[in-house]
Amino acid sequence: FSSSRFDIYRKVPKDLTQPTYTGAIISVCCCLFILFLFLSELTGFIATEIVNELYVDDPDKDSGGKIEVNLNISLPNLHCELVGLDIQDEMGRHEVGHIDNSMKIPLNNGDGCRFEGHFSINKVPGNFHVSTHSATAQPQNPDMTHIIHKLSFGDKLQVHNVHGAFNALEGADKLSSNPLASHDYILKIVPTVYEDMSGKQRYSYQYTVANKEYVAYSHTGRIIPAIWFRYDLSPITVKYTERRQPLYRFITSICAIIGGTFTVAGILDSCIFTASEAWKKIQLGKMQ
Repeated sequence: FSSSRFDIYRKVPKDLTQPTYTGAIISVCCCLFILFLFLSELTGFIATEIVNELYVDDPDKDSGGKIEVNLNISLPNLHCELVGLDIQDEMGRHEVGHIDNSMKIPLNNGDGCRFEGHFSINKVPGNFHVSTHSATAQPQNPDMTHIIHKLSFGDKLQVHNVHGAFNALEGADKLSSNPLASHDYILKIVPTVYEDMSGKQRYSYQYTVANKEYVAYSHTGRIIPAIWFRYDLSPITVKYTERRQPLYRFITSICAIIGGTFTVAGILDSCIFTASEAWKKIQLGKMQ
């Protein structure tokens, strides 16, 4: 009794084997094919994939019920002393002329203004709007034509393989609209979580937008125009998670590639060799 009896990989003596040119060609092609598939699998194993899921929850419970907002808008035909930001929501907040973390940059020799603001809003339906409501003297015909450079909520996600509407209003151009018209942007804000390989989470917000412009009137006459951003929050949260292919799956794929390629190549070589031997016998007249 010998333990070698358990060897399932029995060896064939070299003097009982016969090399062929066809077998050599198939062997070289087989090795090149295995190398190509191996490198492809290795690239996929090293790279990370983004998996997304949806669930109902408030992901950023440590924010104190606040959402950070970044607004950058140009009004090329309205003086900076007339431009102001007003914020109001269903929790009773009503702030006229918000000035914290905001900056006004004169444009067109002082005839226009670029407003940049960083402020927070409550996680309830509400609005913020750019208007002349906080000005000491109201102009007769304020020109609310504008360009929106940026409107984003929460942290900035600098991830190339995540596509979403994090700054959906970027580049919105209303310079050709009616100067006396108000503009309504209706936003549906969707909480978004991004979790990297280390488990660190970043919180941002995507949003969809619909807009309209109109000239409003009341019983006292025309209403002073403004640029309104009316928002509501979606209860659905989008989560993006970075993942990498498990090592066992990579090893399984490599074994399947090597084993499968050698098996198919062996079958192909055997068929070619058998057909070649049969053809030789036919030519020699030994085939009956």
